[in-house]
Amino acid sequence: MHTLKRSARHLLPCGLTLLAWLGCMLPALGADQPVGITAELPYLDLMHEGKVIRIERNPDNLNMIDPDLALTSRPCPPFCIQPVVIAPGVETLAELELLDYIKRISRGDKNVLLIDSREPEWLARFGMIPLSISLSWTRLHPQHTPAEKIAETVEDHFDVYRVGPVWNFTGAKTLVFYCNGPWCGQSPTNIRQLLGMGYPAHKLKWYRSGIQGWKLLGLTTVQPRSP
Repeated sequence: MHTLKRSARHLLPCGLTLLAWLGCMLPALGADQPVGITAELPYLDLMHEGKVIRIERNPDNLNMIDPDLALTSRPCPPFCIQPVVIAPGVETLAELELLDYIKRISRGDKNVLLIDSREPEWLARFGMIPLSISLSWTRLHPQHTPAEKIAETVEDHFDVYRVGPVWNFTGAKTLVFYCNGPWCGQSPTNIRQLLGMGYPAHKLKWYRSGIQGWKLLGLTTVQPRSP
């Protein structure tokens, strides 16, 4: 590791740190150039809580991710790398596919929910993806919440109901889950629990990159609503 650091220093002009060198070089490398979502989509204006919000990437070419989200070596367990496929039939989304679901919600599609599975302190710390709702993973976890309360949450939010011990998922909403990143097991845990209840796999989606991936691309976040 020390050898690599020395080698990297030898590649830089004398007396310049890596950050200082980048500061000098970025104008030549195209600093202050437009930062669109795609070449055809510079930004996306949506309705969020009765107001227009613009989802865009941070226009500052020198913007960097929050240091707390740049940690590479969180202890595993519990912060273990998640697979690309959580379960057969459950679609894993990237950012552009997620934006398609966000557009559907903005246009009034009540059959889709974007669910932030993180606990409240993480929401305040890093913000939320626009149009998502907060539903902490603990509210669907039997070790943290009684079974009857979990059933109430499922019925109240997901448009499913029980007939005796049997769940009816005929009108079930499409649920898009995310949490902190590909090392976070909160949203995958909830997805597996819902599958165990019989929730249709094709109505469960997962944004694996989570808030870390969203912010890594400089995309807009919003603060949670006050209780």
